[in-house]
Amino acid sequence: MLIGSEEIRRLVPHAGGMCLIDIVLQWDHESIHCRSTSHQNSDHPLRRDGQLSALHAFEYAAQAAAIHGALLARVNAVAARAGYLGALRHANLAIRRLDTIAGPLDVNARLLIGDRGNAIYACQVAAAGSVVAEARITIVERPAIEPCGDD
Repeated sequence: MLIGSEEIRRLVPHAGGMCLIDIVLQWDHESIHCRSTSHQNSDHPLRRDGQLSALHAFEYAAQAAAIHGALLARVNAVAARAGYLGALRHANLAIRRLDTIAGPLDVNARLLIGDRGNAIYACQVAAAGSVVAEARITIVERPAIEPCGDD
């Protein structure tokens, strides 16, 4: 089942141009396959001096993982937990810039292990069938911040 950008925006906390994923093409309990063309946008919020570094491919991967986590929470009838990118390991880049890619980015994330808001994913970003970035990412649950009491 395809999931479009409107629904994606309801699943993740990212807003406006920082919601990088356009569509979910396929997902199941173990993985997600997304697609994006936002790397081609001249007003991309992560561009610097008109260029979009390939390092930002890992943000695409993290957002795919966040969408996957939110979809899993939905099917399990539990609230999705807010998380953040806690670690990036075994990162490889095959290119220097994303903005030079003419076609769409295929963003894949495979859940390796997950428990209550914490997860490790193997991620891959590809274009025209060639891998441009891959890594293992760790998503860590954002702890609740309690207000300081007046003692």
